[in-house]
Amino acid sequence: MRKSDDSSLTARRRPAHAENPEPVPDPRRWKALALLVAAFFMVIVDSQIVLLALPAVESDLGFAAGNVQWVMSAYLLAFGGLLMFGGRTADLLGGRRMFLIGTALFGVASVLCGLAWTSSVLVSARVVQGAAAAVMTPTAMAVLMHTFAEGPERNKALGIWTGIGAFGATAALLIGGPITDGLGWEWIFFINVPVVAAVLLLGPKLLRETPVRPGRKNFDPGGALTVTAAIALLVYATVRAPETGWASGGTLGLLAASAVLFVVFVMIETRSQAPLVPLRVFRSPTLVGGNILMLIVAMAVYGGALITSLYAQQVLGYSAVKFGLSTAIYAVMSIIGANLAAKLVGKTGYKPIAVTGMVFLAGGLLLLSQVDDRGSYWSELFLGLVVFGFGIGSTNVAASIASLTGAKPEESGLVSGLNNAVFQIGAALGIAIASSVATAQATGTTPRGLTDGFQAGFLATAVFALVGLATALTLMLVRAPQPPRANPTRTAAPRTNPPGNP
Repeated sequence: MRKSDDSSLTARRRPAHAENPEPVPDPRRWKALALLVAAFFMVIVDSQIVLLALPAVESDLGFAAGNVQWVMSAYLLAFGGLLMFGGRTADLLGGRRMFLIGTALFGVASVLCGLAWTSSVLVSARVVQGAAAAVMTPTAMAVLMHTFAEGPERNKALGIWTGIGAFGATAALLIGGPITDGLGWEWIFFINVPVVAAVLLLGPKLLRETPVRPGRKNFDPGGALTVTAAIALLVYATVRAPETGWASGGTLGLLAASAVLFVVFVMIETRSQAPLVPLRVFRSPTLVGGNILMLIVAMAVYGGALITSLYAQQVLGYSAVKFGLSTAIYAVMSIIGANLAAKLVGKTGYKPIAVTGMVFLAGGLLLLSQVDDRGSYWSELFLGLVVFGFGIGSTNVAASIASLTGAKPEESGLVSGLNNAVFQIGAALGIAIASSVATAQATGTTPRGLTDGFQAGFLATAVFALVGLATALTLMLVRAPQPPRANPTRTAAPRTNPPGNP
């Protein structure tokens, strides 16, 4: 009896938090982040690096006139169309597992791209590469979310992720030309192999598996097929719109088909017992607001970057390599903006960061809208790119944090996939609309006539940013959800393990 009494007394004196201690930070988490960021950097670079190699690819593989664009479009369509499905695989099969599978597939596709002996082989391999990227990106973000607890460290990690992503697009322009000229276009794909090998070697040791949704693994094939087709048709329609016209029958038909498929997708999800995208996630005002903000940010960023590229090369006469070097300033400013935002968000919250970032984004684009055909880099582009770049980094961090805040651990892949899919759609819309406006408002093919169009294109992207500012101000009124609490009867044990341990 005395022993029993002592045991009871000891139990009563044990601290209440002893049974469910707070998660201990994983000492390997920053190494894990470095690995995830390296893979993400590779994915972003591959979406742009082929741009400077297209003439050589067209010549070597004998593409029919106008068809070489599919080397880029095939990747982007597969990437954007499959992001939702790719993100959901993390929740059903495990984020680390699917990230490593996607990375291995990306490596195989990269080798096939470099060895391609016909145009159809290269385009097909790029489709596979894009599909692999659609699995890698959201699952990597799901692993990141599981590795870093919601709060300052996760915000810092997202800042690094965002900054490196922004730099990846510029790095593609910096290295694509020299690699193509020095080693051949095949090596823009072969350089992925050592990165893939490092990820596959170190990933099992550094990355922790994400929570897997309990119950039967239902991939909701009807929902996956309809949302993938809807997103792909939307991206395809917007990519082709500047060439075929927004009011053309082909463009309107594709947009209508995409809208119908989205409606069918919603109907399927409301009836599915295990939906690909549980519609209840859209009850979160921060998730909805954050993704709307992400859509607008992508439209402004990619639309502005496109017009900057066209102005620099067609009016200032820059080569592609010189343009890449000259615009490195906005990539650097994006990294600075992202990391500063990640540090400040713990003190101020993401809402003031979103508002401030949108002010910088809009301000930079308005400065760029004043470009002149007789100017120079320093007088026309430099200051605008500095302001624009800082806005890119800060708004991306704020939008990412808003759209991911309060996500359930078992749905981290879903919200990551949604976040990335929205970004891809926004990028396609921004490029298409800015290009259409610039073409419509150009008053000729002389530098002066082209500049008139580019000024209008910059103004259109500034309007996107101002709409984003209004969205950010609206988010100021929205109360953020509290982080989800784990069910102690089911998840107490995993919470005792530090992130990074199996």
